[in-house]
Amino acid sequence: MKKLIECVPNFSEGNDMHIIDQITAEIKAVEGVSLIDVDPGKATNRTVVTMVGTPEEVCEAAFRAVKKASELIDMKKHKGAHPRFGATDVCPLVPVSNITMEETVEYARALAKRIGEELNIPVYCYESAAFTPERRNLATCRAGEYEALGERLSSEQWHPDFGPRELNEWTAKTGATAVGARNFLVAYNVNLNTTSTRRANAIAFDVRERGRAKREGNPITGKIVKDENGKNVMIPGTLKSVKAIGWFIEEYGIAQISMNLTDISVTSVHEAFDEVCRKAQDRGIRVTGSELVGVIPLKAMLDAGRYFLRKQQRSTGVSDKELIKIAVKSLGLDELYPFEPRKKIIEYILEDEMNQGKKFLIDMNLHEFADETASESPAPGGGSISAYMGALASSLATMVANLSSHKRGWDERWEEFSNWAERGKAYQVELIKMVDEDTNAFNRIMDAFGLPKKTEEEKAARHQAIQDATKFATEVPFKTMMLCYECMEVVKAMAEIGNPNSVTDAGVGALAARSGVIGAFLNVKINAAGLDDKEYANDIISRGEKVVEMAKQMETDILNIVNSKI
Repeated sequence: MKKLIECVPNFSEGNDMHIIDQITAEIKAVEGVSLIDVDPGKATNRTVVTMVGTPEEVCEAAFRAVKKASELIDMKKHKGAHPRFGATDVCPLVPVSNITMEETVEYARALAKRIGEELNIPVYCYESAAFTPERRNLATCRAGEYEALGERLSSEQWHPDFGPRELNEWTAKTGATAVGARNFLVAYNVNLNTTSTRRANAIAFDVRERGRAKREGNPITGKIVKDENGKNVMIPGTLKSVKAIGWFIEEYGIAQISMNLTDISVTSVHEAFDEVCRKAQDRGIRVTGSELVGVIPLKAMLDAGRYFLRKQQRSTGVSDKELIKIAVKSLGLDELYPFEPRKKIIEYILEDEMNQGKKFLIDMNLHEFADETASESPAPGGGSISAYMGALASSLATMVANLSSHKRGWDERWEEFSNWAERGKAYQVELIKMVDEDTNAFNRIMDAFGLPKKTEEEKAARHQAIQDATKFATEVPFKTMMLCYECMEVVKAMAEIGNPNSVTDAGVGALAARSGVIGAFLNVKINAAGLDDKEYANDIISRGEKVVEMAKQMETDILNIVNSKI
């Protein structure tokens, strides 16, 4: 699974599309980055750009875009309704999948350092990337905006974290940039069966973190209570990291609660939905559905699917497609218009863009896969088939777990079997990936053999490429071996405690998993034989032999259990 981050740079130009197009062209030129959205605003004179990709590539694209913006935008001439202090005003990085906030902070600070040192632009680090608590808040870093920059750059307290500390001809043109790391923000609206903006606002005030102003006497018309500094005393709402307001949507003829979930690791989409449902019901109003504005990480949708399945006391060890379907139906995301996962989920958008024109074995139907295997093409071969046997083994184990979770009379054990189903599904997903990975490894060897070999330098480079590809082609089936063996633990558990009517399915799973182990090991041995590094080759073969023996013993144990129950 690739690490993915989002970057949402804001550029201080919202009217001249020639300038905007030149900036976004820099992003498009970086392989591994998907330009999700470009949103120019005329009144704000500001363009918000959204890109997603692997961390190194996103940081490279962001750097190039910042560089181009510094060349094309002159902050001395800038006017706009939105607060700003630089040509690239802000550049936040957001973890999307398989990456922690701590890692994202490291990337943000490295990007900030590079912008400061290589482009000579003053840079402030904010949010999670801030070096001091007082710099976490963007508004504090940007106080006084561009007009106050000259004084702040040279001050002891508010000088930039990176880059020049003076307003000269260049920095007066570029202004400053705030580079940060923050959690994913989701724009999310909940639909109500009312046309009343006032009642929608009441619900919004119930749930939003800021809440509502405290009043003397009557909670609606009473005098607002002030603190010693003359500021309104607030009664907090029930949801942390949530901003919300009620409004009426003429297009749909309904009122909505419009929310910004500023940190979905604190308040998730499904938690926000259920809380709005509760508060709406308290006021005699019913939630009819919801609307996702923009995009969302895959994890957020999968978490929502699992949440609603758990509420039904059903197994969560089902496919991602099924989890997303449950999430969409439970949240009513398709009430106003169809919800299209491939256009709304970040990972799917990026996957489709990166895989355009590519063909994958796992996208074939059963007939096509069998025919492709039987063809004169050397791939897919035994390694891919071994991975697929392992995937089928884990699928069978997962099936038994799901059947057991849903078995009449075993209702109190649904969560036990749900946990086993999730483990089985995880092995299935990984082994399905190995089907194409094994073929890719083989193709890598073929590509290496096809390299030129006219000169001594070319021969040396070709030989090294062949060795690297061969080592990779040895490691891939070894990983397949390990996954096949490890999934046998789930198979064994389902033979022991699963639905007895499906015990033979667990038995077939054991046979398939053991075959996957042995089949993959054959590929390990034949590829290791071509390695110059004999110490590495002997070690991986030795480890593989032990895994084979353990798999054979596990198969015997499982079949003994199965036969005792038939």
